[in-house]
Amino acid sequence: MKRALLLVLPLVAGAIAAPVADAASGVSPVVRFATFNASLNRAVAGQLVADLSTPDNAQARKVAEVVQRNRPDVLLINEFDYAPAAVDLFRDNYLERGQNGAAGIDYPYAFSAPVNTGVPTGFDLNRDGRTGTADDAYGFGFFPGQFGMLVLSKHPIDTDAIRTFQHFRWKDMPGALLPDDPATPAAGDWYSPAVLDVFRLSSKSHWDVPIQIGRHEVHFLVSHPTPPVFDGAEDRNGTRNHDEIRFWADYLTPGKGRYIYDDNGKRGGLRFGERFVVAGDQNSDEVDGDSIPGAVQQLLTAPRVLDVRPGSAGGVEAARLQGGANNTHMGDPYFDTGDFSDNAPGNLRTDYVLPSRGLFPLESAVFWPLPDTEFDRLNDTTDHKLVRVDVRLNRVNSKE
Repeated sequence: MKRALLLVLPLVAGAIAAPVADAASGVSPVVRFATFNASLNRAVAGQLVADLSTPDNAQARKVAEVVQRNRPDVLLINEFDYAPAAVDLFRDNYLERGQNGAAGIDYPYAFSAPVNTGVPTGFDLNRDGRTGTADDAYGFGFFPGQFGMLVLSKHPIDTDAIRTFQHFRWKDMPGALLPDDPATPAAGDWYSPAVLDVFRLSSKSHWDVPIQIGRHEVHFLVSHPTPPVFDGAEDRNGTRNHDEIRFWADYLTPGKGRYIYDDNGKRGGLRFGERFVVAGDQNSDEVDGDSIPGAVQQLLTAPRVLDVRPGSAGGVEAARLQGGANNTHMGDPYFDTGDFSDNAPGNLRTDYVLPSRGLFPLESAVFWPLPDTEFDRLNDTTDHKLVRVDVRLNRVNSKE
């Protein structure tokens, strides 16, 4: 079924057993939520569809195997180019086909929608004397939809209740941390009033995707803030990263999201007591890397968020072997989720799965196999690792 937003409805359906979600009366289901920046982005529009049209793309096979080895029930894939045809191709040719002995996995429900990457603004945002470059789009990208997002689910998606925030303007966030031109005395003036009148907060998009799990509903709050680098003294990407993260912190905190409006004009954030899972590559580590201090803490310390801390022995070993910037990091490499340049920034915790109160975290992990083990060959799939958290749903919504 195609609507203004893409909804892909049911098709026909290891190393790590997935939890069983039992919707029977009186039984609290256990559901595995995950996020994975799979780097299924391409340099030109249409290339992802071409690559997924056959079942033999080496990268896509590895991505599928990582998913099959972890078997999440609800999954966000970051950096999946927006192309409706690619969704079914990825399911048909990769996920549902067993990879290297792993069992295929079926996701009857999927959601994807347009994002801001590659959409031209008509302005010279980076002040290089040109317009129409990847840096001048609402989100960095060489074509509309590059670096998009995809939600896959074994459970039905309440399509009528999905909220997207692609068009929310940065200046409409009270107290927005707008980038500042250091050459002028005015504050927050890197972008002109004309730019701010149209400039969108989200570098890709923010989506609230309600997942129906038996008689329960969980809001899957997904996004992919811009990296806080590739700019100058104005820190236009760092400040945007900070406020993209803040968006969800305000949205899920009762009383703080009244200013928010979605792409259909509906205002406000989550209602009191609604349950959620925040997921995505936030491009921000608590203590290391280049993000503005406190950026991701806005989420981690939000009143209703549970800072579940998945980890891996593989992350610890990678930091030890790679050295470089990792030797000066303050954070525990056990919690790292990204394997980045050894010189800078080193490995970081950038990918998060954060359940709300009213959900009960059980097991969690970062899929980062140790060297010389069976799945070490999957470590080069992308520079990010799949992060997963199992939660048990209680019988009624939390009423804190």
